[in-house]
Amino acid sequence: MTTLTYSVPAIHCGHCKAAIESEVGGVAGVGRVEVDVEAKRVTVEGDPAEEAVVAAMSEAGYDEVQKVS
Repeated sequence: MTTLTYSVPAIHCGHCKAAIESEVGGVAGVGRVEVDVEAKRVTVEGDPAEEAVVAAMSEAGYDEVQKVS
């Protein structure tokens, strides 16, 4: 299992959290998604393709995504 962490500066509310969790949660290989609104970070656990995770966040409306770890 892999843990990926992304910085997403546009996260600012519960709606952002729900939108990202919904889109990223549907990506094949994702076991868990955690969005920290205050830190503006998204943590993804599982074995998804990184490109698919970033594409899902883009689909949710968040294009400025930077991988932290």
